[in-house]
Formats: sequence, C-alpha cells, structure tokens
Amino acid sequence: MTLRDKALAQQIYLVLGVLFVTSLVVSNMIFKKFFYFYPIETPIFGVKLFELSVGILPYPITFLITDLISEIYGKQKANHVVIGGVIASFFSMGIICVGSIVPATDWSPISDAVFKSVFGSTSVAVLASMLAYLFAQFIDIRIYHYWKNLTKGKHLWLRNNCSTFLSQLVDTSTVLVLLCLFKEISWDLFAGLLVAGVSFKILIAVIDTPFLYLGVFLFRKQFKLDVNEEIQID
Repeated sequence: MTLRDKALAQQIYLVLGVLFVTSLVVSNMIFKKFFYFYPIETPIFGVKLFELSVGILPYPITFLITDLISEIYGKQKANHVVIGGVIASFFSMGIICVGSIVPATDWSPISDAVFKSVFGSTSVAVLASMLAYLFAQFIDIRIYHYWKNLTKGKHLWLRNNCSTFLSQLVDTSTVLVLLCLFKEISWDLFAGLLVAGVSFKILIAVIDTPFLYLGVFLFRKQFKLDVNEEIQID
C-alpha cells in the first residue's frame, strides 16, 4: 500500500469512528421519546409491536460501522472504536450533569425543570446503555471474527447477521433489565419492549447487509484488497 493510500485509509477510519461515536452518544440523549415504527394495534405482552424509543434509530448504525471496520481494518481497530464510544458517552454524561447543576437565569428559554425533565435520567440511561453496549459490541466483534476465520473471509452475510442478531439480543435485554431495576420503566413492559426492540434490530440488520457488501466492495476496489485481507494502519 502506498503512503497516499495509507493516509486515505486512516482518514476513512477516522470518519467512521466519528460517525460511530456520534450515533452512540445521540442515541443515549434522545431515548426518552417513544414512537410507533409500525402501528400494529394488537399488543404483544402489553406493548404494541414496534413501540420503540427514538434512541434505537441511530443505534444500528454503530453495529454496521463496527462490522465494516472489523472486515477492513481488523478486530483491534474495531475494539478501539468501541472503547472510544464508551469514553465519549461518559464524557457527555459528565457535561450534562454539570449543566443540570448550574441554575438557569430568569430569562433562559429552557428552565431547570424542562432541562431536568429531558436530561434528568440521562445518567441512568447512559449507565444502562454502556453496560449493555459493552457486552453487545464485544460479543458482536468476537462472533464476527470467529465466523470470518471459520469461513476464510467468505459468506459476509453470514457473519454480519449472526454476530448482529446475538449481540442485539444481548444489548436489548441487558439495557431493559437495567432500566427496570433503576425504575425507569415498569417490569410489565419488559417482554413487549424486548420483542419490539429485538425484532426491529433484526430487521435493520437484514436491511443493512447490502450496505455492508457495498462498503466492503468499495474498500477492496479502492485499496486492491483480496478476500480476507485487512488494511494495516498505525
């Protein structure tokens, strides 16, 4: 690989890392709003199917990005992005805590009450999300590389979906258990939200598979990579 190609690969890795961190931090900040992804009226375990938090919308992007980084840059670089996302999330939580402590002025468009209503549970959400996220992302990366080594770099769809399906189940169930324990949501909503969350994430994982193929194809074409070959950057 030429120095120019290596510099380009480093820049792309940086952009992917920024998109990953942004998606993760935003998902933690907007989680308190819920919506109907598809309004099926018949409830399942007390929750209508696809009754979801808006925080779930950017979250699948993080798994697509880690799978792409795993495929092109390797396991170590994927783990680096995961750790960076954890640091950014806790840093953002600290900023929000400080913002909650300082008093609002009389003329402030956003009062202390409104600010705390929107961001008051963010620290709990971030803690729950980070614990679930750590389990899920590291499981995703491990399973992805297990199947990659087993298939010698072939069957990209298999490792992408197998790793994402299991990791998303771990992520959704863990964060819901923690939110129930912290009394952010009631236990009677747990089963319905689990089915809705996992179903949505599996659907997104299937949908994003062609995008992963496209990304891998463009990388291999740009950097002239063979199947199962990874880019080595410092």
